Amino acid sequence: MTSAYISFLKHIMIFSMILGLIAALLYFILPPKFITPALLYLFLFFIGVTLTGYYFLINSVRKKFIKFLNAYLLSTIIKLLLYIAVMVVYILINRQDALPFGITFFLLYLCYTIFEITSLISYSKSIEKK
Repeated sequence: MTSAYISFLKHIMIFSMILGLIAALLYFILPPKFITPALLYLFLFFIGVTLTGYYFLINSVRKKFIKFLNAYLLSTIIKLLLYIAVMVVYILINRQDALPFGITFFLLYLCYTIFEITSLISYSKSIEKK
């Protein structure tokens, strides 16, 4: 594995711990009906998807820009379809947890997507300097 991926792995773990602390704090503040029981699994899911997508993209960033752009678009489409599938299946199985799950899923999606994009921008700038 490249040093960039190992660095990203460390950063995502720190980022996830911070989000986990915020979630734990909200667990004690909010009523239980607002917290989804799938929270831990959502964290694991988003960490796994983000790590996989980042690995795929940093391997394509060293090639031509058009190859990176194609890889980024393909990665984004696959992730969006996966996210939609997970949401639909979970909500169909657990209708009573639909709202807390949907809100939590959306917030984690935003957090991890922003984190991944800022990391990719930082990595691509470091590649350009070399």
